Amino acid sequence: MTTITTKDDTRSFAKRGKSKELAAEQNQTVRAATYDLLRSLKLTTFFGNPGSTELTFLKNFPSDFQYILGLQEATAVAMADGFAQATRRPALVTLHTGAGVGNGMCSILTAFLNRTPLIITAGQQTRGMIICDPYLTNRDETMLPRPWVKWAYQPTRAQDVPRAIMRAYAMALQPPSGPVFVSIPLDDWDRPALGRADVRTVSTRFAPDGERLREFAKRISASKKVALVYGQEIDRSDGWDAGVALAEKLNAPVFHAPDSERPSVSRHAADGHGATKRPPLGLRSSSRDRRSGFPLPR
Repeated sequence: MTTITTKDDTRSFAKRGKSKELAAEQNQTVRAATYDLLRSLKLTTFFGNPGSTELTFLKNFPSDFQYILGLQEATAVAMADGFAQATRRPALVTLHTGAGVGNGMCSILTAFLNRTPLIITAGQQTRGMIICDPYLTNRDETMLPRPWVKWAYQPTRAQDVPRAIMRAYAMALQPPSGPVFVSIPLDDWDRPALGRADVRTVSTRFAPDGERLREFAKRISASKKVALVYGQEIDRSDGWDAGVALAEKLNAPVFHAPDSERPSVSRHAADGHGATKRPPLGLRSSSRDRRSGFPLPR
């Protein structure tokens, strides 16, 4: 038997295919839309210590995601902090309503000071019960993690959850990077979504004011004795080559900033005395001379 397909048939099939895709988007749950968004952002690793308010999101956990369980919330946040720094990408953390956020606060504070981009989510009671303030309700959910997050939000409606995650991703990455927090009622995940979540691109760079740079350059050029103190921001922005070039141009000693979570990885020969021809000694820790105010080498 011979089957003949006309252009009209082809158009009809195409329309049916598109209508099925649209139907799938319209019938998609908030949970499915969020997982699709996370796939698009290449965020497929979770750290956390979940409870009942998070299980509606974690049920039927996708095989292409992995969940790294911490025995306590502070540990889970700390693991995510290290993971994000090592991969230079945001990390996902799930905590259990207010109690879990409280337990993780010490590590959230550390991540904030480290400028580590973390997307922290916590479950919340069902929307219909929050008014009754039952057990597991996270009171003042957006106030609890402050001031140690850049942004804290609980979506007004379930359909806004994917958008909130997208904004959280952008806020966590944009300089100065840091942890953000999203509270999500447990019944939001099974609600119908508005369709596929919009995926945004995020810039991670910003430029200093040119006039201020020229002012600093004049002051440095007019200085008779210059010492450089390099902090963690140089490593975060991959600025070591520029830092080395500046030290060489000024023939200046370079010291490591105090209380920085990132030790120097430089093997340059600037040894605290500006002697660039000496064997590589790395950068020095900052310790101030009481008389001169200049850092002293160890």
